[in-house]
Amino acid sequence: MAERRPILAGSPVCWTILKFVVLGPLLRLLFRPRVSGLEHIPLTGGAIVAANHVSFLDPLLLPLVVPRRVMFLAKMKYIDKPLLRWFLRAVGVIPVATDEPGGIPGAAGAAGAAGAVAAGVRAVRDGRLVGIFPEGTRSPDGRLHRGKTGVARIAIQAGVPVIPAGITGTDLAFPRGARLPRPRSVRIAFGPPISFPAPADAACADAAAPGTAAAPGTAAPGTAAAPGTAAAAGGYPALTRRATDQVMAAIGALSGQQAGADIT
Repeated sequence: MAERRPILAGSPVCWTILKFVVLGPLLRLLFRPRVSGLEHIPLTGGAIVAANHVSFLDPLLLPLVVPRRVMFLAKMKYIDKPLLRWFLRAVGVIPVATDEPGGIPGAAGAAGAAGAVAAGVRAVRDGRLVGIFPEGTRSPDGRLHRGKTGVARIAIQAGVPVIPAGITGTDLAFPRGARLPRPRSVRIAFGPPISFPAPADAACADAAAPGTAAAPGTAAPGTAAAPGTAAAAGGYPALTRRATDQVMAAIGALSGQQAGADIT
């Protein structure tokens, strides 16, 4: 069982060797990534890259084409696998515990997700570029499904932009059920950064939304929430839902995917 720490910082040396010497050249040879919109990636400072997820190749090819080191959110079940543990610890990830120890979804999963959001906020505030697949898992049918609100919660609490990314072709290069990838060109497109209201504006935004109310224990509507607290974004579900939907719409425009049944 892997040690559960909020952030596995990784090694910049290992990252560099894997990207430019060991793994990166092979990935470029096999999949010949065509990239557009890299000018939207900030060269310094904290930010989030949010992309669609259709293949196991996505978390390998996305950081390959980005000029900066990317730290992804990763499910704890992958970090616990012996064959993946050394790799994820080397490159650095933010673990997400989505299930209870026995594999039963419940309160522990919600607490794990909240912990991942808090770790994501710390990471971007430290100037890191954090990678997120808002759908939470690979698309089962190639469509773009409803995003989870963690991406918006991190962005709003930390006051950082979200750069949407659309990945196409990886589902054909390494489809579900395939044992080995198939060499073919893939495309990755980045869109303009998306920024959201500051936490102090979140209460006003949700107060104006019909049928919404602040969650118990959070700031009342019309009252500024303290930056960096759960109330800054997590207490305003209408705001984070709208922000997440905005990110998913931008991703869909870049990937060209049809919307899944859960967002149509």
